[in-house]
Amino acid sequence: MSTLHTRFLAATAAISALLAASLSGPARAEYPDRAVTIVVCFAAGGASDIVARLIADPLGQALGRPVTVENRGGGGGNIGIAAVARAPHDGYTLLLCSSVFVVNPSLYAKVPYDPDKDLVPVVTIASSPNVLVVAGTSEIKTLPEFIAKAKASGGGLNWTSAGVGTTPYLAGEVLKLRTGIQMQHIPFAGAGPASTALLGGSVDMMSATIGSVMGYIDGGQYRPLAQTGKERWSSLPNVPTYGELGIENAESETFQAIWAPAGTPQPVVERLSKEIAAILQRPEMRERFLKIGFAVLAEPPDAMRARIAREIPMYKDIIDKGGLKLN
Repeated sequence: MSTLHTRFLAATAAISALLAASLSGPARAEYPDRAVTIVVCFAAGGASDIVARLIADPLGQALGRPVTVENRGGGGGNIGIAAVARAPHDGYTLLLCSSVFVVNPSLYAKVPYDPDKDLVPVVTIASSPNVLVVAGTSEIKTLPEFIAKAKASGGGLNWTSAGVGTTPYLAGEVLKLRTGIQMQHIPFAGAGPASTALLGGSVDMMSATIGSVMGYIDGGQYRPLAQTGKERWSSLPNVPTYGELGIENAESETFQAIWAPAGTPQPVVERLSKEIAAILQRPEMRERFLKIGFAVLAEPPDAMRARIAREIPMYKDIIDKGGLKLN
């Protein structure tokens, strides 16, 4: 073989290699190749924050990379939701949010995200009924006593929740609608600050997810008056439901779920969903969730999408009938 021919073959091979490289593009690192952040759209100490921190460590172990939790409270959850909606769609910034995701589009005149376009469902983690509590030192022992006192005070009682637009907030507003009582809502950016206000005596009652106040109930700092599920919660067998107290059409629950920015690669969404669902299926995890007032759901993206489509109009109907829309 001539030297010229050898050089020709070598040049041809080099060109072919360069062409193949240009067509295949740069190699992509396997997901994840760095830390993942879960943005919680409420302040630290509330139910969403507790759920995020239960998930973060085992998810980090499953992914082989650290998973950190970042709290971005305020705006009834809208600030944190919008932050993730604007984040890069690469799977490294996730949103952990409660039912406010499906409530806020009807509650507010304008929200900084489109629930159908800006974020994609990853997994519904768990759900919890809401509970009405007073301080353990309160003279009020039952919900009928609270209602009677509220009526006698002519609007002199106040109450709090994790924030305007949360399902605990709507549970309190529905109580007002169904019983005709008047009471002033004092909003906070999360269940943690709201709990501090109740313990400090600056509010008379709090509506919260069972998960965010179960520790206070167990410790005697809070006295539960009623809960909003269809049936009594197993950890609170002596606490009646709204229905048992004659308050009809007032059932509600709060779900906790994870979203990713729209455009996140489907394989990434699927891996995150499967990894989190597997974590939630562990008996010890189910027990931990139950102890803080949550029933594990582990719903995949399709079921989560159906839940969102069902609950947005449901809450819109409640908000419209109650005249609860905010500017």
